[in-house]
Order: sequence, then C-alpha cells, then structure tokens
Amino acid sequence: MTSKFAFVLFLVSAIIHSQDHFEFETNKSKITIPFKLINNLIFIPVKVNGAELNFLLDTGVEETILLSLEDKGDVNFFNVKKIKLKGLGSNEAIEGLKSSGNVMDMNGFIDKHHDLYIVLDENFNFSTHIGIPVNGIIGYHFFKNNLVAIDYAHKKIIIYNDEKKIRKKLTSNFNEIPITIEKNKPYMATEIAIGQNPVNAKLLLDVGNSDALWLFPNEERQITIPAANFQDYLGRGFSGEIHGNRAKISRINFGKFEFNNPIIAFPDSASIKSVNMVKDRTGSVGAEILKRFTVIFDYRNKKMYVKSNSNFSLPFHYNMSGIELQNEGMQWVQETVKLETVVEANTYDINGNKNDFKYKFILKPIYLISNIRPNSAAELCGLQKGDAITKINGFPAYKYSLAEINDILKSEEGKWMTFQVMRNGTELKFKFQLKSIL
Repeated sequence: MTSKFAFVLFLVSAIIHSQDHFEFETNKSKITIPFKLINNLIFIPVKVNGAELNFLLDTGVEETILLSLEDKGDVNFFNVKKIKLKGLGSNEAIEGLKSSGNVMDMNGFIDKHHDLYIVLDENFNFSTHIGIPVNGIIGYHFFKNNLVAIDYAHKKIIIYNDEKKIRKKLTSNFNEIPITIEKNKPYMATEIAIGQNPVNAKLLLDVGNSDALWLFPNEERQITIPAANFQDYLGRGFSGEIHGNRAKISRINFGKFEFNNPIIAFPDSASIKSVNMVKDRTGSVGAEILKRFTVIFDYRNKKMYVKSNSNFSLPFHYNMSGIELQNEGMQWVQETVKLETVVEANTYDINGNKNDFKYKFILKPIYLISNIRPNSAAELCGLQKGDAITKINGFPAYKYSLAEINDILKSEEGKWMTFQVMRNGTELKFKFQLKSIL
C-alpha cells in the first residue's frame, strides 16, 4: 500500500480568485479539530453544504478539491463550470468542475463562499490506498488567515483566533523558522548534504507528502542520486503515477534541528514535468519529518514555529517488502461471538450440546497487490500484482487496516513474512524476509 501522496495542482483554465475565507462562527479564542493520522497523512472531518466528508489536509495544494463522493450522493453544488486539472504525474490533464458559493464548516471554522474543484475521473480515488473514505483535499485557504497548530503527537489541529496568548508561548517554547509564501504554498530555505557535499535547498513544506524529503535531481545544483538507491513507486498525482528512486542522504537541517541519514525520494523527470515550479525550488519536506514536531504555521507573518515531540527520535523506515496494497472492496465474513447476556432458557445446537455462541456476518476489507517493485523481496518469492491477500503471518488479512499492514512491512529488518493469496481461484502461500537495500 502506498501512502506517498504529494499533490501539486494548477488549473489549465484561467482562475479568478474569489474573496472566500474562513472565519470563526463564535467568539471562541481557538477551535480544536481532531484528526486521523494514517501513514503520516492528516484527515479531518469537513461539512460541505451540510454533508459530512473526509478531507486530506495538504499545504502543497492551493485550491480545495473534491475527489470521491461515491459514499456521499447527497451533496449539492452551486455555480458549476467545466475546467481542466493538471499536476504531479506523467499523464495529461484531467477533466473537472469548478463550483463556487459553497459552505465549508470545520467545527465552527466556516467559509460561506468557498470554491471547490471537482475531479470527474472515477479512477482518481485514493480511498482504496488509504483504507478510509477520502472525499477531498484542502490546503491554502485553511491556513492563510490564522495561526494553525498541527499537534502530531496528540492528533489535533488548533486554529487560534486570539493570537496574543499563544504568541507569548511561541517565543519561549518554539523554534522559529522563516518561510516564504509563493503561489500560496509555504517554502523554507535550509541546507542538506548528499555525501560530503553541503547544498542549499529551497523546499516546499508539504504536510500532504508522507515521505521525509523529496529532491529533484539537478547536476548544476549538485543534487544527484546516491549510488546506493532503488527504483520505486512513489505515489499518485493528479496526472498519474509518480515513480522515482529512494536513497539515503547524509543529513537535512530543519531549523536548529538536524536529521542524519534520512531515507528520501527522487521523483523522476516524467513525474514532475507538469509541475509549475517556483523559482529555485529543489524539493519538498514531507510529514515523515514534520510529524516529529508540533508545527505552527503563520502564513501572514511568513513564519513557522516547531517544537519536538515524542516522535522526534523515531528511526526512518520504508516499505522493505516492495509491495503496494489497496482496498479492493468489501466481503462478508462470519465471526463467532460468545454470548455474554443472561437468557431465560439455555440454547442448544442440533446435537443437543449447550450453545454459548452465536454467529454474525460483518463486512471486512479485501486487499489486493496493486504494485510490486522489481527485484524486491516480495517479487523474488513469487508474489504478483493482482494477488488478493487472504492471510498475513497466519492471521486473516481483514483483521488489519491498510495502515497496520504498512507499518508491519517497514517494521524491522530481518522479519519473516508469510502471505497467503488467492490467484485465479487458487490459494497460494509465499514467504519472504524484510531486508533493507540502503
């Protein structure tokens, strides 16, 4: 299963920016929004014209985008017109719609005149790669007018209305990092090192990218792919799949903090050809680094504040199996449940034995291998794209969420994995060992 979604959007048709903005519905000094953190990505509940939806929070996206409404057929939209959408990926622009005058509500943080960009391509649906319904993406408009704190450790976002109190804490408890806002996205200037070569880097701060760092190869800037690397599927953009290489670099500086030997990605030229780059951009800082902090964005004053959290010293991992899984639908599964309630009369089965159990049917996910890395441990043992996973290390695959499986596949080098799969109606069993090649 892939969790590497980095979305960069620009619209082929002309955009006239409206005066939409979010406001506090009441006089509260702050609003707290709990979120789900799945594969380093943040998902928040949003009401769109009264309908409850799930949105990915992504600083790498300017406009608010709707992707999949297959489970939400009752959403109304206003003032709709056709447009073209294009972004990361190797394919051409895709068809979409623009809708204006929509009401967006996040726990009392409201915009009553919000523009939405609706993706019509049914194939562009990454709910199957995440394991929960994902209906849209929200970015710049969420951040632009207020101090927004992302508390990764406690899985909550705090939006501040009264900034006087929090600003006193910022100067004493947080590390301040200057940022720029270009094309409505946040950037930082820092230094990285590839081998022994220090390189100045201008990086997009991208909470919608679950990797630690993306760098765009450029020999003139001395950004080259290290010799120890492997080709990999990096994720999905608006214009198709994103491929590239994974490798380790020596270090990245992040404010006063330094991370040594992070595992990073180098997207290939075909995947970034459609990206409308800002001047001198060299890559992106993703959530594998950002999750190690409480991060406060202050777009208006061009600052970011960070304070390390309990994730700070976690090792950098990647999926060592080489397989990407997706949720391919649901299945009915029979489960046995022990009776806990007192009944007036004992129950017996057809053989006259006392029956303390009952059976129920529950919908559970079906997992399919959607991608497999060439020469990876999974491919070398015989697994194939299209295999349906039935058991993982002896346990039914449906017992796990996609995020839990992904954590297992990057958990520890040397761990043995046993997968049972269905292929063309035949159940097969494969065994492989997680092994790092970096």
